[in-house]
Amino acid sequence: MAKVRERASVLGQRALCPGVYDLRLLAPQIAAAARPGQFVNVFLNNGTHILPRPISLCGIDSENGILRLVYRVTREGSGTEELSRYTAGTELLLLGPLGNGFPTELDNAAVVGGGIGIPPLLELLWALPGKKTALLGYRSKSQLFLLEDFAVAADEVKIATEDGSLGIRGNVVDLLRALPEKPKAILSCGPLPMLRALKAYAAEEGIPLWVSMEERMACGIGACLGCITESAEVDAHSNVKNKRVCADGPVFRAEEVVL
Repeated sequence: MAKVRERASVLGQRALCPGVYDLRLLAPQIAAAARPGQFVNVFLNNGTHILPRPISLCGIDSENGILRLVYRVTREGSGTEELSRYTAGTELLLLGPLGNGFPTELDNAAVVGGGIGIPPLLELLWALPGKKTALLGYRSKSQLFLLEDFAVAADEVKIATEDGSLGIRGNVVDLLRALPEKPKAILSCGPLPMLRALKAYAAEEGIPLWVSMEERMACGIGACLGCITESAEVDAHSNVKNKRVCADGPVFRAEEVVL
């Protein structure tokens, strides 16, 4: 799929909860080509930040050329903090759409997200056919975001929080086990421990599972090999048991990768 370097314009930005921001960008070329589960590289206007920030696509409005990015300001660097200060009218460079997205032909699927892995699942819900269930895990009620959006996009939304302040006290696997009817497929994004637990559950129940992986990325196009993850089979690109998360993923069938 062709990648586009596009000068995008900020349409607006707001905080959804402490540290999590909702950014709308006008980027018609990328929006026309993007699919659920893909991401863009965001180049900051501060020249001291050489490497772009990879951010998943939360929303894709191809008709109006608008991308929605929901991201967390990280503790490790000042790049996302700078991005959170961009206001309407600011222009910035994007590269995208990048990576391989989710399959969108699966009926009666459950989308399962944790933390900042939740945003890319919203656009996926709009693309899936049939009954759609969203199972979302948060640390606490104070860290809640996008719940109203998921309530519109999914037929059913269930919440788990680590402290029990909303929904059940537990995790997303607890939510899966409590479903009266098992889904025919699971599509997920979130922290590695969550993906490991989902892989074990899916194998136990014989349910196909797709995982969107989070890794530190540099180039975002598969050239630098900075986001390697161990794979079950030998990779044709590197001739070892590796997959490039940015280029071969970020979405994989669970059995393809070692979590």
